[in-house]
Amino acid sequence: MGQSYRSDLTDEQWEVIKTLIPPAKTGGRPRTVDMRGVMNGIFYILVAGCAWCLLPHDFPKWKTVYHYFRQWRINGDWERIHEQLRCRG
Repeated sequence: MGQSYRSDLTDEQWEVIKTLIPPAKTGGRPRTVDMRGVMNGIFYILVAGCAWCLLPHDFPKWKTVYHYFRQWRINGDWERIHEQLRCRG
């Protein structure tokens, strides 16, 4: 997968953090969203400084990206993910 935006994760960065992404919850529908796309969407918003609803359409739906960001920020996963990238950057 090549980078589409300057804010996209490199393959090396993705390898560092992909195991830190919490697994899908058991029961219910299986997760179908591309988690690398979710991460790239989050970084796009953080770098561009735009509103969530302005996330380009080639990312997962903005509400999905925001949902994961909010959930990870509340439970501390986002801090762990960010720290791993910062330490290696």
